[in-house]
Amino acid sequence: MSLRLEMLQVARLAPKLLGDSSELVLDYLRSKRADDGGYPDREGKSDLYYTVFGLEGRLALQEEDPRENLNEFLDPYGVGNGLDLVHLSCLARCHGVMPGSSSVDPELKAGLLHNLEAFRTPDGGFHGEFDQPQGTVYGCFMALGMCQDLGVEFKWRDSVLEFLKKMETPDGGYANEPSMVQGNTPATSAAVSLLHGLEAEQRPETGEWLKSLYHEEGGFFALKGAPMPDLLSTAVALHALSTLRVSVKDQVDSCLDFIDTLWTNKGSFHGNWVDNDLDVEYTYYGLLALGHLAVY
Repeated sequence: MSLRLEMLQVARLAPKLLGDSSELVLDYLRSKRADDGGYPDREGKSDLYYTVFGLEGRLALQEEDPRENLNEFLDPYGVGNGLDLVHLSCLARCHGVMPGSSSVDPELKAGLLHNLEAFRTPDGGFHGEFDQPQGTVYGCFMALGMCQDLGVEFKWRDSVLEFLKKMETPDGGYANEPSMVQGNTPATSAAVSLLHGLEAEQRPETGEWLKSLYHEEGGFFALKGAPMPDLLSTAVALHALSTLRVSVKDQVDSCLDFIDTLWTNKGSFHGNWVDNDLDVEYTYYGLLALGHLAVY
């Protein structure tokens, strides 16, 4: 199963905990869809990255985004010339989940994959920007997800696995890039998903390291010493721990309490306790976190 479908499958369990509030989330997501067919960033401009979360959020709640205007939003990007890797992979995903579409046009697929090659780095990884000497875990995660979304083989398995070994940190986690010596939750969770998607062996200590980032009042920190837990780190930590088959049964109630502190009656979630804004990205991370907690 692809990285995308694994997350979507879990996010679809969120209504078990949301109950009637699921409709509030749907209303919020519907309200954020712009006239051009995309979903806006925090400045209000339609963006490929946020559009992915809008599309996936509605799918998680069993509602397909209307196809109207979506092609018009995507078409000007063509095969993604000039986009960074994050937005290139999001362009591929938007085409892959296009309502009523069973596959991506072969010519478009070829162009997208050609552009993906530009983000390869000499150390065997992928970076989010062009012409970089070293890769990042997140870049590799995006590259694998993009290939899966396009339905093609990921031909860089061995070199990416070698790259991931270099990103291991002594504490049991993973750094995002070689210059970092401390593991962090998003990079470690991405590495766990990568290893799982590439059918490779996991580090036995990673699960306990991730659990050490748990905040006693609920949620997970992004890294040791962070001032507070956040929703993104909580969602991806729960996802990684599920992949590693590490139980969080004892943390369920406090994590639910933490997520409740971020919930608004507008149908969305704040990213942390001092975040005053709402967006479709954190709405999706809220669904993903709740989905994992719903299985207990």
